[in-house]
Amino acid sequence: MTIRVYVVDDQRLVRTGTVMVLDAQDDMRVVGEAGDGVEALAGLRAVTADVVLMDVRMPRMDGVEATRRLLAAGDAPKVIVLTTFDLDEYAFSALRAGASGFLLKDAPAEELLAAVRTVHRGDAVIAPSTTRRLLDHVAPHLPDAGPDPLTDRERDVLRHIARGATNAEIAGALFMAEGTVKTHVGRILGKLGLRDRVQAVIWAYEHGLNRRP
Repeated sequence: MTIRVYVVDDQRLVRTGTVMVLDAQDDMRVVGEAGDGVEALAGLRAVTADVVLMDVRMPRMDGVEATRRLLAAGDAPKVIVLTTFDLDEYAFSALRAGASGFLLKDAPAEELLAAVRTVHRGDAVIAPSTTRRLLDHVAPHLPDAGPDPLTDRERDVLRHIARGATNAEIAGALFMAEGTVKTHVGRILGKLGLRDRVQAVIWAYEHGLNRRP
């Protein structure tokens, strides 16, 4: 299956380079590009895209607002937010807006391509460095966690998810089989009514689950 990608960035040179990388893949095809959020929303009404690569800082309408408006409509594509700024506020806002991924623009091409494929499969991607900064910046200002339906083991797994750990890393840290971790992740999402790991990260932050002593 060919993944249809739409590229949004206000820097033409960046867009051109990104399009070249994507179109060089056998399983990807760029179906359009735009220089700001307004142009992107108009363009995406005219084409069918599976994944949108969305810049954050753009004129007229930034990537966070464009993501929010795009995903408010039914049957919207997945969105991966890209930025040169490793800022917690942008990352958190983009994730709350419904983005399925957040990566820095200086990420290697292989990491970007892997993110597109991962998000297209229905999973989520968060830059590990951004996850750590979100934890340090946001968690101290959140209220204490209230009652939740998770077991102690599920909370342990969720804490690691919120720190950007993969299933394999969680398995190693908690001395569990990777398959068991996957089962716990599924139960966590189901109990909390969450769509994916991105929403799990937000839930953990908002409930103070990652508050450090």
